[in-house]
Amino acid sequence: MKAMANSLTTNAAAPAAAQPEAPVVEIIGLSKSFGGKKVLDGINLSVRRGETLVILGASGCGKSTLLRCLIGALRPDEGEIKLFGKNLWELPPKEADAVRRRFGILFQTGALFSSMTVGENVALPLREHTDLSPEMIDLMTKVKLELVGLREAENLLPSQISGGMAKRVGLARAIALDPELLFYDEPTSGLDPIMTGIIDGLIMDLSRTMNVTSMVVSHDLKSAFRVADRILVLNNGHLVADGKPQEIQDCADPFVRRFIQGPVEAKTAVFPRSAMEKNLEPEPAAPADGEERSGKSKKLVSGRGPGGG
Repeated sequence: MKAMANSLTTNAAAPAAAQPEAPVVEIIGLSKSFGGKKVLDGINLSVRRGETLVILGASGCGKSTLLRCLIGALRPDEGEIKLFGKNLWELPPKEADAVRRRFGILFQTGALFSSMTVGENVALPLREHTDLSPEMIDLMTKVKLELVGLREAENLLPSQISGGMAKRVGLARAIALDPELLFYDEPTSGLDPIMTGIIDGLIMDLSRTMNVTSMVVSHDLKSAFRVADRILVLNNGHLVADGKPQEIQDCADPFVRRFIQGPVEAKTAVFPRSAMEKNLEPEPAAPADGEERSGKSKKLVSGRGPGGG
């Protein structure tokens, strides 16, 4: 009896096993087709809170379609997408809008409104989705611009700033409502190496300082391996690899190795210069009567006749 009592006491004192936290993003059996062609085929994945997940793949592999499905711009043909445990397509409009306010999007081009100043672009989500006073909105706008290093550009128009600055303004707008989840569509596309490093640094800083969960769609390998906690590789609508950056580097899948390391040899046909010149040479004229026949042909060099005159 005493042993049993001790056992019961021990069990009662033992803490309950911690339940694993539900994923911020969960995709189950996602498929999407256009014109009879399956662009996404049975995608399954989940993203943990605070994780930076990069989705890599060649052009046309389904990366952008996946992102559009995630943000609710495209309805999946099959499968289910849950954000914060909720399926957007099953929610009433007001509840769906409440979920959307919990995530932000950095579009590939920045997608700024050209008639608004930089400050007005960043302030727009605050004006549309909060009841804050104009003074508080102005203060928060300045704070978000300061986070991306563009406090001095507040009164400029999008036409007066560079492409890299436009991306940073787009990021400031994406974080205006302090989202828990950020989607990035090709955040470093078209940027020089210095600006790419700045954008990468911002992605990592937001993850660390704000515990933001990030999903980055990209084909920029250097950027991906710099910012990612985890990388997925898409090919023809299928997930062909999923792992930490080093695991992707070491992946044995032929497509992944080719995508990461590049082709072993170029597929462009290369002809020797001598062969090309031979094809461009005119046929030698038949010698006139009495002229010594010779096996040597007279070549044209740089468009000049024999003798170089």
